[in-house]
Amino acid sequence: MTTVSGPAGTPRRPLAGYIVGSVGLRRPSADAWRTAGITVLCVAVAVGLAALLVTFADGSPVEVVDALFTGSVADTAGWSQTLVNAAPLLLVALGACIANRAGVFNIGQEGQLLIGAMVGCFVALRLQGPGWIVITVALVAAAFGGGAWSGISAAMYYTRGTNVVVTTLLLTFIAAQVVQFAVNSPSLLQEEGMGSGPARPQSDAVPDYLRLASFGQYPDLTIGVGVIVAVVATVVLAVLLARSRWGFRLTMLGLNPMAARHAGVRASRLGGSALVLSGAFAGLAGGVILLGTVFRLQPAISNNFGWDGLLVALVARSRPGLALPVAVLFGALRSGSSYLAATGVPDYLVDVVQALLVLAFVVPPVLSTLWARRLRNRAPVADTPARPTAAAPAKEEVQV
Repeated sequence: MTTVSGPAGTPRRPLAGYIVGSVGLRRPSADAWRTAGITVLCVAVAVGLAALLVTFADGSPVEVVDALFTGSVADTAGWSQTLVNAAPLLLVALGACIANRAGVFNIGQEGQLLIGAMVGCFVALRLQGPGWIVITVALVAAAFGGGAWSGISAAMYYTRGTNVVVTTLLLTFIAAQVVQFAVNSPSLLQEEGMGSGPARPQSDAVPDYLRLASFGQYPDLTIGVGVIVAVVATVVLAVLLARSRWGFRLTMLGLNPMAARHAGVRASRLGGSALVLSGAFAGLAGGVILLGTVFRLQPAISNNFGWDGLLVALVARSRPGLALPVAVLFGALRSGSSYLAATGVPDYLVDVVQALLVLAFVVPPVLSTLWARRLRNRAPVADTPARPTAAAPAKEEVQV
């Protein structure tokens, strides 16, 4: 084994130790092994419960697994659809990671995605110019729309103390009504009537030259620009959260707001910007869905991508690097759900499986922490030896 000599008087250290130390890897602790074991057990329980649900629905678990596999990753066409579904999920999850790191829990991504898609659609249909410029401006406008919508909750929280979870959730329902009004208003985004037929509650289709391009052609593997944008954003955000001053301050604010304030962090500015960025990522996901797959604004364009993206962030524990494979997994479940009709099992069973997987990955850290705390409380306390007390000085006898 190759070794490296240390300073005088110190033992030789293997070269691998320096390499491992330089990249920041650590030997797994007892808590990490305990969490991993509980996670494996919870995933096994979730899979078993899913199999029981399929059986109760008069279906075959083997046929269901085969259908999910066939519709998601069995061939290049399935992989293409899985990546298409994973891109907006990953973008929403990245925004949730930012908010969660700051301790500001945004659960209104569904509404922010809707507003982003609406703003992006308005810009794409109204702005004239070269295709790549209009596409770029439309995506930026979609991100701005989602960020502005979440900024309402940030302003209410840091000025009036209103609960962020409540406001972001309630604004989701308002966003749905705003989009509904926009696609039913001829002066905004309602589709122009075809001939003498009535106009439908949706926008006009985005022109072909304003749609996101994709590399590859069916039936080969196709990778859309939205997937590339999501992956690049994941890498950039992971580096910023781990290595930048902004990421350190964000984590400090989420772990201990009081200590962060004493260190000079302005909670209102940093926390509010984190919430706005979270909404901006959700709005960008809406723009990617609009210009990449749907091509027109509809009231149901979000299709639960906001809720599922939030679940991706929860399973990944607010880590962008882990959000990437989790988003692919959830995208595969979405792609394979369209094949469940042939098995006689309802497609909403996929939502139940997603919920079970979320519980399987979120519960283990909590159980591991409670277990470790119980072990510490039951550990015997070592008796500390009593300190010797100084003897009192002897009284001198006085001779008369």
